[in-house]
Amino acid sequence: MKLTSIAYALIGSAIAQAAFAQASAPPSRADVKAETKAAEKAGKLTPAGEGTAPAEAPGAKSTKTRAERKAETMTARKEGKLAPAGTRPDYPKDSKSPGAKTKAEAKAEARAAVKARETTPAGEGPGAPAK
Repeated sequence: MKLTSIAYALIGSAIAQAAFAQASAPPSRADVKAETKAAEKAGKLTPAGEGTAPAEAPGAKSTKTRAERKAETMTARKEGKLAPAGTRPDYPKDSKSPGAKTKAEAKAEARAAVKARETTPAGEGPGAPAK
């Protein structure tokens, strides 16, 4: 009697395990493709090469038409209020530092130094190989 009840318990647990294994089976390829298409249409996929999830689209729409925005941009452009493309706001507008020279000034200074023999001839500097 004990043997039969143990056998029934073993058979019952085997059936339960089989049913549980089927319930937790991984989704099929078609299921995964369908989920991916749905997420793509909803805009919930992370764009390729980006590490963060896409931000939620703002709910408020623009109050201006495209023509109004273009007109504002053209006005700002004519007034010189637009920053050139690729500029940094924290970068100084005058890239010439107080001690900087123009290209022409640097050339003239170099020519004068060569003429006055104040330059080191090629191959004779401190890093030149020994003769």
